[in-house]
Amino acid sequence: MRSRIQWLTGLLLMGLACSVAFAQNAAWPSKPIRIVVGFAPGTPPDIFARLYGEYAARQLGVPVVIDNKPGTAGNLASDTVAKAAPDGYTFLYNLSTAFTINPYIYGKLPFDPQKDLVPVATTMRQGLVLIANPKFPAKSVKELVAAAKAKPGAISHASYGAGSPSHLIVEWLKEETGTDMLHVPYRASPVTDVMGGQVDTLMEPIATGYPLISSGRVQALAYSGPNRHPAMPDVPTLSEVVPGLTMTSWHGIWAPAATPAAVQQRFNAVMVEASKNPDLSRRIRELNSEPLGLTQAEMAAAVRRDAEIYSRIVKAKNIRVD
Repeated sequence: MRSRIQWLTGLLLMGLACSVAFAQNAAWPSKPIRIVVGFAPGTPPDIFARLYGEYAARQLGVPVVIDNKPGTAGNLASDTVAKAAPDGYTFLYNLSTAFTINPYIYGKLPFDPQKDLVPVATTMRQGLVLIANPKFPAKSVKELVAAAKAKPGAISHASYGAGSPSHLIVEWLKEETGTDMLHVPYRASPVTDVMGGQVDTLMEPIATGYPLISSGRVQALAYSGPNRHPAMPDVPTLSEVVPGLTMTSWHGIWAPAATPAAVQQRFNAVMVEASKNPDLSRRIRELNSEPLGLTQAEMAAAVRRDAEIYSRIVKAKNIRVD
């Protein structure tokens, strides 16, 4: 009899706990939501975070506050959110590379990207374009590869630093084509030196690369996205030369791992709606980027795919930043 009473009491308590949790989730959100951005105000991640944050605020009926915490390629912001209360009121806005590259090029992170944070939603993506000085002899990737094979190490490729996408994508190209080119890492933008011919090539995000291309200050050799970019229909993709060599830079939203599933799903739904919104979509495309509204499962798969490629290159080239 006592065991039966204890069993019934347990069921009642469990039901009460579920009811409380349901009520809390149903009431979400009831106060401002904070989105921690891993980069400084005015940078592309900040701009897109604010666009999506404004949309979320309208749809959810609460303020969405952008909190910029730049540092160590987005790691500071990731650590902040990883240690935040998992109550549905703190989210991370970061580059995908914080999860697909950083864990492999930094010796030790103060958080576990896979265990402490959970993917919630994607926002946008953009490919990178391989640019060169207009006077550079090679006018295509095929010509670039031929020239690199003829004179190993003579052609240089700049990057935004060791382990950056601008570095690793070219390393992938070199690996696939069996070529040797000189890597020249920069702490700031290498664009001026590319235009001046001090370095030969650079893998540049399309958002900043297209204005240089359209003005004739640089030439475009190839695009890293899965399809030719609408603004550059005559520029081939890297995968047209090397099948399977496709990579984009994308942004996403993560949350502390224990954040209620119902909250995660609701926030994902709002972000997917945002990517489909005609006005927001137009503003993103004006920045030569593409709205990207994936499910949580699709987002997790994208992280795994990019991480597998980047981690292999990092290991093969023994790339470290600390």
